[in-house]
Amino acid sequence: MNHLNHLNQLFIGGQWVDALEPTTIELINPATEQPFATCVLGGTADVDRAVDAARNAFESFRKTSAADRIALLQRIIAEFIAREDQLMAAVTADIGTPTRQRNQVSPQEFQQAVEILKDYKFDSWLGNNIVRREPIGVCGLISAWNSPIHSVTMKCASAFAAGCAVILKPSEFNSASGTALSELFEAAGVPAGVFNLVRGTGPVVGAYLSAHPGVEMISFTGSTRVGVEVSQLAARTIKRVALELGGKSAHIILPDADLAKAVAFNVRRGFANSGQSCHCPSRILVHRAQRDAAIDLIRSEVAQMKVGDPTDPSTVMGPVATAAQYNRVQSFIESGLQQGASAVCGGTGKPEGLNQGFFVRPTVFSDVTPDMKIAQEEIFGPVLSMLTYETDEEAIAISNATVYGLGAYVSSADPERALNVGREMRAGSVFYNGAPSNAVSPMGGYKQSGNGRERGVFGLEEFLEVKGMVGFRA
Repeated sequence: MNHLNHLNQLFIGGQWVDALEPTTIELINPATEQPFATCVLGGTADVDRAVDAARNAFESFRKTSAADRIALLQRIIAEFIAREDQLMAAVTADIGTPTRQRNQVSPQEFQQAVEILKDYKFDSWLGNNIVRREPIGVCGLISAWNSPIHSVTMKCASAFAAGCAVILKPSEFNSASGTALSELFEAAGVPAGVFNLVRGTGPVVGAYLSAHPGVEMISFTGSTRVGVEVSQLAARTIKRVALELGGKSAHIILPDADLAKAVAFNVRRGFANSGQSCHCPSRILVHRAQRDAAIDLIRSEVAQMKVGDPTDPSTVMGPVATAAQYNRVQSFIESGLQQGASAVCGGTGKPEGLNQGFFVRPTVFSDVTPDMKIAQEEIFGPVLSMLTYETDEEAIAISNATVYGLGAYVSSADPERALNVGREMRAGSVFYNGAPSNAVSPMGGYKQSGNGRERGVFGLEEFLEVKGMVGFRA
C-alpha cells in the first residue's frame, strides 16, 4: 500500500476517517524544496474521538496475555521487514535522510520487546506482599521530527508490550512517515483503538493531548523548550510524563586512544542524519598536544563525505529537514565565526553545486571555548565543535558543563581508564570506543535532557503502574 494513500485521513478506532476539524498543509521535500503531497491535519475534536477509541480498546487489551502480545509484536516485525523500502522512502521524503541509513526503519525495538515479554514477571513477591505491574492506561505519544519512525517504534514497542493503548501525534513534517507506520500497524492486526493517529500541530493537537483528562501518560521526544510546555500541561491532570529531550553530547578522546579511529567515528556519527540527532557527539574533546593532528584527520574524513541527493545510495549526508532548520543552523555557524572559533571545514551557505534543497556544508570548528554558543546550545545540524583539555579531570568538567546530559562518548585504549571517565560524565548513555547503540540499554537523559527511559525493560516499565497487594497470596 502506498504511504500517500491516507494522507487525507486520520486513523482512529481501527478505521481511516475524515478529520472533524481539518486543515491542509503541503509537505515539502527538503532535497528539492518542492511540495510532494498535501496532508490533512486534525484538531481537538479528533483528539477527543481518538481518546474515546483508545479508552474503549484499553479495557480489553490490558487483559491480554504476554503470549498474545508477543504474537502481535511478531506480526508487526514481519510487516516491518516486508515494508522496509516503503518506510525508508517515507522518511527520506519527509526529512531527507539518506536511504542508506536503514537503522531508521529497523524492527529492533519490537524484537527486543518480544525477548523481554518471554521472561518478564508482571507479578513478583516482595516479603509477604505481591507487587503487581499493570499497564498505565491510555498514552499520548508525541514524536520527534528528526527520527519519524524510530522514535515512534521505541514508544509503541514498550506500550504494546505493556498492554497500553496509544494516540500518536507525529510532527506535521513527518506526515508521510506517520501514515506509513499507521498502515503497517493496521496490516499487522493491532486491535482497533489500541493505536490511533491524529496528525496536527503542537500548539493545537499536542497541547490538547498533553492536558487531556482521558490520557494517563505522555511520552514526548523533542526539544527541551517544548518538553517544559508538555510537562506544565500534563501537570493539570497529574499524568505521568516521560521526556527525551535535547542534548549536547561530548566525545572525550583520551590521549591513548586510536586518534584516527576516534575522529572517523565522531565525524560519521556527528553528521549522520545531517547532525539532526539528540545524541549527536557535537563536542569533540581532544588533548591539547593532539590538536593539530586531530584537525588534519577531521579535514581528511570530511573531505570523503558525499553530500547530496538522499536517494543516491552513495550519499552519506542529505539536507536538513526544513527551511527553518536550515536558517537556524546558518545562524549558529555565523555565531561560531563571530565568537572567534576557526572553521576547520565548511562554513556558511550551501555546499558547492547544491543550490536547491536545504543542504548545509558539513562544518567543524576548532579553537572553541566552553562558553561559546556553539559549545553550549543544541544546534541540530551538521556542525561540530572541537575543544581541547589538559587532564582527564578537565575533560570531564568540560563535558559536564552544559544544561544537557543525554549522550556521552569516550575513546581510549585502556578500558579501565575509560570506565572511570565514563562514570563521571553526567549523561544517560555513555558509549565506549564508538560502540553502537542497542535496544537493550536504557536511553534517556540527566538534567534538562529529560526524565524517564526508553528501550528495553526500562522503557517497558515507563508504561506500567506498580501496585502493592498486601495480605494476598500468589
